[in-house]
Amino acid sequence: MERLDPPMQALLETYKALADETRLRILGLVAERPYNGRQLAEALEISQPAVSHHVERLRRVGLLREMREGKERVYGLNREVLTSIAREQLAQSRIEVDDDVGRVLRDFFEGDRLKSIPAQRKKRVVVLRELLKRFEPARRYAEREVNEILGQAHEDVATLRREMVMYGLMNRERGSYWLAENEPERGRNVAQEMA
Repeated sequence: MERLDPPMQALLETYKALADETRLRILGLVAERPYNGRQLAEALEISQPAVSHHVERLRRVGLLREMREGKERVYGLNREVLTSIAREQLAQSRIEVDDDVGRVLRDFFEGDRLKSIPAQRKKRVVVLRELLKRFEPARRYAEREVNEILGQAHEDVATLRREMVMYGLMNRERGSYWLAENEPERGRNVAQEMA
């Protein structure tokens, strides 16, 4: 079996610790306020040895903080660890999205020219967003100007122009076109394509 690097191994151990309903319930309780072992046992209706086992597992991966109140140990949520995990996951998903976008752009562009308009909707949206960079925000364009700009990328300017409007990336009114400031609300299917 392949050995994981230490940060990935730590993340795996954290996910294993979270993969238990009782431990998730403990985290939910201590997120509100600190609890001692007896209070957790009562709230969860389980034995104190079971609480000790679950608390130790959560403490080992850093999700619980152990504090002293007199002679008792109390446990609180370590929000920094949860924040760190969330940041790591977000960074990883951004890297994956950036890799996907880069791959689509490499596959469909040759320099400034678009080799073909992607048939797959998600890839088409990536291409359309790239083409939008050729337009100035807050400027209105005549249809002829839009055609000239898009024509530098691909000969099927009508399809590109129509798709930009259809996806709400560009607005059109009486032969005038401009970049949309905010993308409109979309149905679930279209929103998935735009992700």
